[in-house]
Amino acid sequence: MKSILLLVHDDSGQEGRLQVALDLTRGLRGHLTCLDVSIAPEVMDDYVSLGGAALLMEDERAAEARNRKRIEPRLAHEDVPWDWIDVAGNLGDQVVRAARLSDIIVVSEKLPNFATHDMANLPGELLIRTNRPILAVPEDATGLDLTGTAVVAWDGSPEAEAALRAAVPLLQLAKSVTLLEIDDGSVALPAGDAATYLSRHGVKPVVSTLAAGGNSASTVILNEIGNQAADYLVMGGFGHARLTEALFGGVTRRMLAECPVPTLLAH
Repeated sequence: MKSILLLVHDDSGQEGRLQVALDLTRGLRGHLTCLDVSIAPEVMDDYVSLGGAALLMEDERAAEARNRKRIEPRLAHEDVPWDWIDVAGNLGDQVVRAARLSDIIVVSEKLPNFATHDMANLPGELLIRTNRPILAVPEDATGLDLTGTAVVAWDGSPEAEAALRAAVPLLQLAKSVTLLEIDDGSVALPAGDAATYLSRHGVKPVVSTLAAGGNSASTVILNEIGNQAADYLVMGGFGHARLTEALFGGVTRRMLAECPVPTLLAH
């Protein structure tokens, strides 16, 4: 995992994405590509026919040009190789196009104050359209400690397997890895098998099998993140329509709204 794609856009999640992407690139000794997207406006009224969409797009391009002038001097002082791509148009389409030769995509979790629906839908859209793992970053993130503690939410599904495989380069750097299995009778492949797989990559996880105890699976996972003081979460995820029917009966959707740490998801 060497080619990291970062979504750059002047919004409330940008600083968190940037700091996490820098830590990820530095830890993996990779290359950071900054994709600055001037997002096409979502305007559905007569303003469009009067040329309003073009004016809004012009404002958006100008805002992102100013954003680039602020960010590039900071990147010049970072100890990671990077490049910058400016694009404009539909957010999902532009990220999908840029992700073709990327190993992982850094985006935000749900941003409650973002003006369009694009950002909220982006993680699920990318999971389906790119076949790449994504790292969803909380709005208030300050960085990513790859040498810290990782929690892997495990249910034995193909999505969980994909996330586990994708996360190996990160897990190899962690001081502690917990494979969290919720004992509700739905696990398709035992966590012990996942632990054996990781051991062959030099990772020695601790398997934690917990009863739901009347709680939702998402609550169990969030509690475990807190109990472990985890630095990041790894889990399988669904995209598009199935995002609302996600892993463990809705946990993907909740993690993208509430997870306090970066979440690596794969489909």
